[in-house]
Amino acid sequence: MTKKNLHTFHIPVMGLAYTIDSPIRVAQYGISSVISIADDDLIEKMRNFYSTKFNFQYEEITQKFHDYRAERITSYLNLVDKIVKEKFENFKLELAESKTALENFMSMLPNTSDIKKGFQNLLEDGISFKENIQNYIESHLFPGEIDVNIMTKLDKDNFVKNEQLPTEFNDAHAALRGFAKSNLESSVVLSAGMNPRLYSYFENFSDFFPNENNQLRKKITLKVSDFRSAMIQGNFLAKKGLWVSEYRIESGLNCGGHAFATDGLLLGTILEEFKQKKQQLIQTSHELMIKALQQKNAYFPDQPLDLKITVQGGVGTAEEHEFLLDNYNVDSVGWGSPFLLVPEATSVDHDTRNLLINAKEEDLYLSHISPLGVPFNTLKGTTNEILKQKRIRENKAGSSCPKKFLALSKDYDSHGICTASKKYQDIKLEELNAIKHTISLNAFENAKSKITEKSCLCVGLANASYLENGIKIKGQAQGVVICPGPNMAYFDQEVSLKDMLQHIYGNKSVLRTANRPNVFVKELKMYIDYFKSEIENVSEEMTTSQLKKWNTFKANILQGIDYYQNLFLSTIYFKTDNERIKIQFDFYRSELNSIQIPILKPA
Repeated sequence: MTKKNLHTFHIPVMGLAYTIDSPIRVAQYGISSVISIADDDLIEKMRNFYSTKFNFQYEEITQKFHDYRAERITSYLNLVDKIVKEKFENFKLELAESKTALENFMSMLPNTSDIKKGFQNLLEDGISFKENIQNYIESHLFPGEIDVNIMTKLDKDNFVKNEQLPTEFNDAHAALRGFAKSNLESSVVLSAGMNPRLYSYFENFSDFFPNENNQLRKKITLKVSDFRSAMIQGNFLAKKGLWVSEYRIESGLNCGGHAFATDGLLLGTILEEFKQKKQQLIQTSHELMIKALQQKNAYFPDQPLDLKITVQGGVGTAEEHEFLLDNYNVDSVGWGSPFLLVPEATSVDHDTRNLLINAKEEDLYLSHISPLGVPFNTLKGTTNEILKQKRIRENKAGSSCPKKFLALSKDYDSHGICTASKKYQDIKLEELNAIKHTISLNAFENAKSKITEKSCLCVGLANASYLENGIKIKGQAQGVVICPGPNMAYFDQEVSLKDMLQHIYGNKSVLRTANRPNVFVKELKMYIDYFKSEIENVSEEMTTSQLKKWNTFKANILQGIDYYQNLFLSTIYFKTDNERIKIQFDFYRSELNSIQIPILKPA
């Protein structure tokens, strides 16, 4: 039976905890969501919590188990799968028994949905309603996908005492094995760039290869920032006989979590290139995959497998949602940050949710708190920030680092050390103090701030679930880190799941602010601010390649503005805001042109 997506949106992964149990909350309604499988400690605690809640037997998988990380992940995913299937069966019964429940469910579906129209016809018929509705439900409804996310760079080596374990026990490898061994038939979403060693590891699991019905039990989704990246990574996997089923395009800056800025390529131009070159992407990957499967003497499909293009980052209105679907032919649009205000969908503690509700534009910022050294979206006033500043004032900077998922620096420890840890920061501060007399006070304070600003994300991004579910938090107090996108500033109230879906599909609005900028305008402003900051804050001696990069960046943004101005002249969308958007594009073009790129002086 071919599954047809019930919804035109999905809930992307958010942090470690925020979508850790989202499928349990929303999959019965056909909503797909993504679980982070980075933190096996959180996963084990959630397995205990949900086993108790749904009366399933629970036996702890301790760190004494040989392959405990993968085992924990497999066990939790199997439990989520079991709970989702149980909830879905109960939900189907409820729909067949209650017209009120059915009408409520229909109000959550897209207006264009054939399934919604089918339900409507059955309601109008009224004859043999129950029998017909049961048959219709059985053949048309499916739970949402239980997808998982692996940040490819979080692939720390692991040790037993001083002996390094084989590569397959690295964090990302073990996480992949945990998913591969689970009962799920869904996708692994790979983010944060290419990890060739991890990509090669996929070859060990048959579920990622097509069977004789041309189906994949487990699929690969790549989160990418542009078409070039999609081609490189897709072809790399295809040469191993592996098919990428979905390219998930994310705005470089207008998103939550870590921000990976492009070279000035704006979302609209990226989507346009995917639209124009989708067939090229399919054909190239198909040919490479066939060749690889033939060499493996494995089954290969005659025709290319299905390939989806999806997008996410900063979408906030039904019109923007519809425009992306219609203009770029994408298969789904990701809605992340707004769902942090939907208790039925995401795991957020009460205080943090209130902080989000009251957040204004200036409270959401691109920080340098991530130990990965990548800009990280966060929020002012979090308990993590308060506790971190207290430790700094008391000369106790740094985290005790209990989980070590980000212990990736080998500068002072061959086992790896996290730049947010007290151990690392003590060494760095000692080195800085040794040269204190040779630099200005301002330079000293700036250098000190750069060392101590790093936050313990491993603990901070997990704590919200513990707090929400009343699970005891052990160890050093780290508070909560949250990583919403800038779009969060325009959503200012707790919202029910039904209301959020009606907002997405244009049947009501949960926005109470009149000054929310268009998604493309907002991203453009962010790229210009980013560009300006890069030039103003350059500290090292400028190089020819740096200047070339800046010139390319500026040229790409200008090209993007031209593209949008032409697009907005011809589109039927955004008519009520068209004049304002045109003025904003002209303003930002002028602002960009006023930014002077330095000229390299001859030696």
